[in-house]
Amino acid sequence: MNIGVLIFFAIIGAFICAKSRSAGGAIAFSIIAVVLFVGTPAGSGLPGFLSTFIGTVSDASTPLTRGTGAAG
Repeated sequence: MNIGVLIFFAIIGAFICAKSRSAGGAIAFSIIAVVLFVGTPAGSGLPGFLSTFIGTVSDASTPLTRGTGAAG
């Protein structure tokens, strides 16, 4: 079976679970879809991208006065 079909069914499963208000099922299907996507050549760069993105957000949210000894 094609990996794209498996990803599609995982997304549909997550949608159905979310529609029926089954949060656990929606989360499980979403995780399966992400794992399948990361396993493809198109999604192989996703972990590196997320790491860079989270690092950038973390750096941007750090107060500018950290470590300067400024009293508040």
